Amino acid sequence: MDSVVDKLAEIEAAAEAIVESAHAQKSDIEKELQREREDFDRETEKKTLERLSALRQENDEKMNVLLKEQREKNSSAIDDLKKDFEENHAAYAGQILKNIIEV
Repeated sequence: MDSVVDKLAEIEAAAEAIVESAHAQKSDIEKELQREREDFDRETEKKTLERLSALRQENDEKMNVLLKEQREKNSSAIDDLKKDFEENHAAYAGQILKNIIEV
């Protein structure tokens, strides 16, 4: 009978050792997963910021090209209007005077 009790005590001690070992491994695994999660988060944030920076730079370059094109178009339109005015200002003045007299 004592041998059965001794065997049960040994089994219980072995089971407790296994459970303690499992808890220790669980804690180690949790810490490792947390480190990996933090590394992943840092890397993801870094890549995201790099991509956002690249997109901003790309959009700024496109915007500058569009602004330059628009300035050129506006300048050309202003030049055309100045040329038209220089060539036709007498006719415009005459038309304005005619419209005023008719009223």
